[in-house]
Amino acid sequence: MNPGKALLRPDMMPHILCPGCGHGIVLNVLIRVLARRYASLDKVALVAGIGCSSRIVGYIDANTLHTTHGRALSFATGLKLARPDMTVIVVTGDGDGLGIGGNHLIHAARRNVDLTCILFNNETYGMTGGQLAPTTVTQAYTTTSPYGNRERAFDAALLATAAGATFVARGQAFRPDLLDDLLDQALDHRGFSFVDVMTDCTEYFGRKNALGGGSDLLFSQSRSDVEVTRDLNEWPQLQDPHGFAIRETLAMGVLHESDRPTLEAVMGLSGYRRGEG
Repeated sequence: MNPGKALLRPDMMPHILCPGCGHGIVLNVLIRVLARRYASLDKVALVAGIGCSSRIVGYIDANTLHTTHGRALSFATGLKLARPDMTVIVVTGDGDGLGIGGNHLIHAARRNVDLTCILFNNETYGMTGGQLAPTTVTQAYTTTSPYGNRERAFDAALLATAAGATFVARGQAFRPDLLDDLLDQALDHRGFSFVDVMTDCTEYFGRKNALGGGSDLLFSQSRSDVEVTRDLNEWPQLQDPHGFAIRETLAMGVLHESDRPTLEAVMGLSGYRRGEG
């Protein structure tokens, strides 16, 4: 039996996730990690914005905030400063966290707020119609790029590192074992922890690009897994027969870790400690 099942809110079921959506795998990993780490979620808060991934916090029986589009990190910053004793986890998507909320991501990393941000990266705006996202690979088709994307995709992990995040990692729905370990390390870290999670949207991105069903998209993630020690700027892209990159070859695992004072410590907040269950 899944030890995290007791953490779910039965009255919120059935969930809204589409068949084959990788978000469900990530949710499963997250509740397993929470169940293993905390006897109670009374001092754990999950904060989300708008999007398919952001709906996930509502399924977990913790202190949950469903905020406005792109503003999850600003709400989470305020919560952490008001309640520095709590563990604060942000669940966001590539559109919510990098597009609409990109500025908040940059400054949460710069300030080194002691919270964990999990970004569900499915290369599209899945809930609002499959529009082009900051992470959509070049030449891929979306509802707002019917002739193929002409823009370069954002590397969320590099952005977070450059902005000052003190823990940065990347995982996949395809590798729940690795993702479990990465989330554990992110929650252990004191400072701004950022985990970029490669997942899939079968209904929009998969269908628009004729990439098959959920299992096809999931197994295609295995082709992007390379050693962390490789230089990000030199990795080639994998091409499909139509000429666009199905998957960029990206590093998986812990990409960056450093130590500097958190915003809470610098402000001298009384009673500051990493939240414990």
